[in-house]
Amino acid sequence: MNPQQPRLPWGTISPKSYQAMVGVGASIAHSSLGPVLIELVQTRVSQINGCAFCLDMHVRDLRKAGEGWQRINSLPTWRETGLYSPRERAALNWAESITKLADNHTSRDADFDALKDQFSDQEIVELTWAVAQINTWNRMAIGMQMPVAEKPLD
Repeated sequence: MNPQQPRLPWGTISPKSYQAMVGVGASIAHSSLGPVLIELVQTRVSQINGCAFCLDMHVRDLRKAGEGWQRINSLPTWRETGLYSPRERAALNWAESITKLADNHTSRDADFDALKDQFSDQEIVELTWAVAQINTWNRMAIGMQMPVAEKPLD
């Protein structure tokens, strides 16, 4: 296997599914959540799932959006810093809660209630779609061993 190629060309083998995922991404990108919040959530979920390809991509997207290294590097410890807004904290908490499903089989009511203080119902659904989508992308990229191109970050 070529380390610069995925295991299988999954986008061309299953183009309808791939395009459906791209469509979900386009819908999320046009939501009212904002690009930085979406990228923070997608980066954090990719960290949790250990997806090197998606983590690299979303960190680069955060940098393009003007995000600083301190907030990017502090994402795994977002609870311990004051670097994130209450809205971002609620989103990151929700993203972690519904990504780590096996870690907690009790009610997620408190996590959901924290969202209600920061997001409209529409935004909660859009955020949940964003988390579900990045979890799916992570599983495809990990399963198909998507390579990370070696190129400098600014």
